[in-house]
Amino acid sequence: MIVYQATKARFLGDTDNRDIEDVIATHYLASTGRYAPHAESNSWRESLGQMAKVLRDDEMPDDMGVGIEFGIPQSSKRIDFILTGRAADNSPNLIIVELKQWSESKLSDKDGIIVARRGGAFEREGAHPSYQAWSYAALLAGFNEAVHEGGITLRPCAYLHNYRDDGIISHGNYADYMAKAPLFLRGDEERARLRTFIKRHVKHGDNANLIYQMESGRIRPSKMLVDSLAKMLKGNREFILIDEQKVAFENAIAAAKRASADNKQVVIIQGGPGTGKSVIAINLLVQLSKLGLVGKYVSKNAAPRAVYKAKLTGTFRQTEISNLFSGSGAFTETEPNAFDALIVDEAHRLNEKSGLYSNLGENQVKEIIASAKCSVFFTDDDQMVTFKDIGHTGELEKWAKEARAEIGKLELASQFRCNGSDGYLAWLDDVLGIRETANADFASVDFDFHVTDSPAEMHARITELNKAHNKARVVAGYCWDWVSRKFPDQPDIVIPEHAYAKKWNLGSDGSLWVMAPNSVDEVGCIHTCQGLEVDYIGVIIGPDLVARGGKLITQPDKRSKMDKSLSGYKSLLKTDPDEARGRADRIIRNTYRTLLTRGLKGCFVFCADLETQAYFKDRSRRS
Repeated sequence: MIVYQATKARFLGDTDNRDIEDVIATHYLASTGRYAPHAESNSWRESLGQMAKVLRDDEMPDDMGVGIEFGIPQSSKRIDFILTGRAADNSPNLIIVELKQWSESKLSDKDGIIVARRGGAFEREGAHPSYQAWSYAALLAGFNEAVHEGGITLRPCAYLHNYRDDGIISHGNYADYMAKAPLFLRGDEERARLRTFIKRHVKHGDNANLIYQMESGRIRPSKMLVDSLAKMLKGNREFILIDEQKVAFENAIAAAKRASADNKQVVIIQGGPGTGKSVIAINLLVQLSKLGLVGKYVSKNAAPRAVYKAKLTGTFRQTEISNLFSGSGAFTETEPNAFDALIVDEAHRLNEKSGLYSNLGENQVKEIIASAKCSVFFTDDDQMVTFKDIGHTGELEKWAKEARAEIGKLELASQFRCNGSDGYLAWLDDVLGIRETANADFASVDFDFHVTDSPAEMHARITELNKAHNKARVVAGYCWDWVSRKFPDQPDIVIPEHAYAKKWNLGSDGSLWVMAPNSVDEVGCIHTCQGLEVDYIGVIIGPDLVARGGKLITQPDKRSKMDKSLSGYKSLLKTDPDEARGRADRIIRNTYRTLLTRGLKGCFVFCADLETQAYFKDRSRRS
C-alpha cells in the first residue's frame, strides 16, 4: 500500500499550488479509510516542504518517481519518502529517505539505538534514523520479489532537516549504519549533499514505474536471504533437533504447508524448561524460508530475539535477518493472513494489549492468529511470571477456535537443561510448593545444586566457572530497585552483611546480557534471562519468597516497586483479594522456578532470608 505516488513535477506542483499536507491526507483517507492524525499531518507539512526544496534542481529529471508513505508488507511500518529512476548506466535505482524533524538527541551505547522525542513530549529509545532507513531497505530486498528478482538497487538515507550536527546524531557508535544509509542534516551544504546523492543514483526518470512494480510485487523470501539463513544454521550444534523435537518440527512444517486463509492452522507445542522449544522455533524459521513461505520468529521479551539472532549470525550487530524477528505487539494493524506462518516462542508471556502504554490492539493471541495462515505457539503454563501474561494453553485454544482454525497439540517431555534431570524439575516443583511430586527427597536428583553461604561466594564461583565458555551468570528475584538507572555509579543489589554490591544487567548490554563478554559481573533478572540458558546459574532468592514453619510463602510487597510484573495486584486486591493473592503467589513461585532452571550443568543458590536459606539447605541434603 502506498499513500501517494507521482512524478517529481507533479509533486512540486502539488506543493506549490496546494497545502501538501492536505493532499497527502486526502490520499491517506482513500488508502486506509482513516483520517490522518494531526501530528502526522504537521510532519508532512514540514518534512515534505523540505523535500520539495531538495528536488528543485533542474538536473533532476521531472519524470523521476515520487512515493510517500509506502507501506512495508507484513508490518505497520511505512517508508516516508521514495524516489525512483535509472542511473547513468540505465540500471533501476530506488532511493529511500527516512525523514525526521528532530533537532536534538541523546547517545545510547546500544547497537543502532538513540534517544529522542518520537512524536511525543517524552524522550525514549528507538532506532537511529540511518538504521531505520537501512533496515527498511533490507526488508524490501529480502522479501519483495520485484526488488530481489528485478535487479532494483535500493539506496537508503536519512534527512534530518532541523538538526545541526552536534556530534551525537553522527557519533561513531552509528558509523556502520551511516555507511549503509548516509545521514543528511540541516543547512545549505547538507541540502546540496543530499541533492548530489540523489543525482548520483537517479539520472533518468521512470514515471514512478518502479513504485508500481514494488507495490504489485509478490512477497516471498529472496534466495540470498534463504541461502544466508541455511548457511548460518548448518553445522551449528546448538540448533540440532533430537527425538521429539524433530517430531514437533515436522508436524509444524506440515501444518504450515497445508495452511491457507480458508484453512487456518494453529499448532500449540507445550514443554517445560530445557525441552528445546526455542531450538525448534529457529529451525522452523529457517525451513519455512527455504520453502518460500513468509514467516517470523515472535517473542514478547526482546532477550530471546536478540540472543538467537546473535547466535545465528555470530555478531551482536543487526543484520539483514533481523527483519525475521519481531515483538509480539507488532500485529495490531497487520492485514489478515499477511504471513504464511508466525512462530511464537515463550507464548506464555503474550499480553492482552500492545504498545508502550498498553493501549493498542485487543488481544495479542487473537491478532497473531488473524495475521497468519499458520500460527505455532511454544508455551509453558508454569512460566507465566507477570500479571499481564495471558498466553496459557486455554487462551491459545480459545482464540484458535474463535478463528475456526484446525488445532494441533504436541508435548515435549524430555528436557536437556539441568543435566537432563527430570528429577530435579520434579524436586524443584515440590520444594517451591508449585505442586506435590514424588521427588520430595533430593537423594534421587542427578544435578549439581548447591546452597552457598554468601552471595559474594556464589558470585565468585560463577565468575570462575564463566572463564571456560562465557556461559555462567548470576540472576536474582526483582526485589531491589534499579538505582543505577539514574545513578550509574551506584550498585543495585546491596546485601551489606555479606559486603555484596552489584548492578542489575538492565543497562548497556540489555537483551544480550546473557552472552555479552563482560556482563558476568552484573546480576540478571527474569526479563532478560527467560527463554535462555547458561551452563551454570547462580540465583539470589529475595525476600519475596521466604520459608516460615517449614513451608515457602510469598510476599508480593517485597518486590521492587520498579518491577512491573505485579502491576495490577493492588487494584485487584481491593476487588478480589483471594484472586489477587493467588495470582501473585503463582507468579513469584513461577519466577523462581524459571530462574532456578536456567542452568544446563549446575545451579548455586543464596537466600537473603536466613530461615529460607536453612530451608533450601535442608531440602537439598543427600541422605
